[in-house]
Amino acid sequence: MSKTNLPANPAGQWLIPSSDIDQYIARVRQIPILDAEEENRLALELDSDKRIEAAQTLIMHHLKFVVHIARGFSGYGLPLGDLIQEGNIGLMKAVKRFEPKHGVRLVSFAVHWIKSEIHEYVIRNWRMVKIATTKAQRKLFFNLRSMKKGLTWLTQDEAEKIAAELNVSTKDVFEMESRLQGQDITFEPSDDSEDNTYSPSAWLSNDSLDPADATEQREQHTLMTNQLASGLSLLDERSRDIVSARWLNEDSKTTLQTLADRYDVSAERIRQIEQQAMKQLRAHMVDATQ
Repeated sequence: MSKTNLPANPAGQWLIPSSDIDQYIARVRQIPILDAEEENRLALELDSDKRIEAAQTLIMHHLKFVVHIARGFSGYGLPLGDLIQEGNIGLMKAVKRFEPKHGVRLVSFAVHWIKSEIHEYVIRNWRMVKIATTKAQRKLFFNLRSMKKGLTWLTQDEAEKIAAELNVSTKDVFEMESRLQGQDITFEPSDDSEDNTYSPSAWLSNDSLDPADATEQREQHTLMTNQLASGLSLLDERSRDIVSARWLNEDSKTTLQTLADRYDVSAERIRQIEQQAMKQLRAHMVDATQ
């Protein structure tokens, strides 16, 4: 089977479902299925010679399988075109990794990759908040709705049966059921909404300062920093070092005994020097603000 049997269409456009999804599906359905011999030949060319044309042909002849798989995920309310496009990405990954020496047809090998990409897309986009992050949650996300017998909430026995069948915990079953039953709401209320009480934005307070207050605080901080630096410059070197070590060290507060050992005096003498220096600093700061 050669590429001349394909309907006329630029190669790259086959991987992008158009806005008219029905037309896209009709066109890919026209592409015939490769027989095993031709598929093997193209796969060998890709594997040995890295021929991009061989990869393109393998991909295009399997696009209809992507459509078939993507339709199985249409119940999540996501655009079929997007699901197909994600599935096409999975198909391309499968073609890149396909090894004909194992004697397996490409479609059998590609199913995993196609479904994997669509799974990721559904989980990322079905809800704004991630609904399934662990392996158990993903398994439940794609199986729980079909395993429920009705629209009512699961009983304990039903949840335990599902948990045993999927090899997950009963807690995970109930948690996923709750997530699936929940509904998304907009953060901001719409203009035509009669009741905006339940919009999240209505319950959030804004504790940030307005620009004027923020500017005032920055100026106050700068002023106090400058006054402190000015006051420290008035102290003798030992007093300045003691105050800095005791109160201005960001890492840790130096102990009185450590400073006493440094200056070869008693800890009580260091405390006295500290108190006198702090008194001078406070007096300077008061004078500077008057």
